[in-house]
Amino acid sequence: MPKGARRLPERCVEAVGAAEAVIHAGDFFAASALDELRALCPVVHAVHGNVDEPGLQRSLAAELEIEVGGRTVAIVHDAGTAKGRLARLRRRFPNADAVVFGHSHLPLHEVEGGFQIFNPGSPTERRRAPRASMGLLNHHEGELVFEHLWL
Repeated sequence: MPKGARRLPERCVEAVGAAEAVIHAGDFFAASALDELRALCPVVHAVHGNVDEPGLQRSLAAELEIEVGGRTVAIVHDAGTAKGRLARLRRRFPNADAVVFGHSHLPLHEVEGGFQIFNPGSPTERRRAPRASMGLLNHHEGELVFEHLWL
């Protein structure tokens, strides 16, 4: 999320404002960033990240599981190293159909045997990613459909 002079790109603000709900996988940094997100979309499913201020780390869970279109989506900040990540997350969240994670800020979408892992990247902290990004999640006929929105 934005810190200092950084702000959410307009395309991100529009997408969040049009959403039914937001999934955020941590690294708000400050409670004001969470408040800004909730002002755009009142339903925010969020976990805390490793750079979040102590109050946020106390008030937000380390992991969540939510229902989206009859499917279970787990949310966690740090999904660990890339090697073996999909299998590791499948074991960690055995009831989930998908896991959304953050931490690296690197966009990723992997699918195996109907199980998905998804990192939306970041609209403000792209790090080594080629572009700023966020994710979109839709459900269609009982299926979860993830895509990256390049900002």
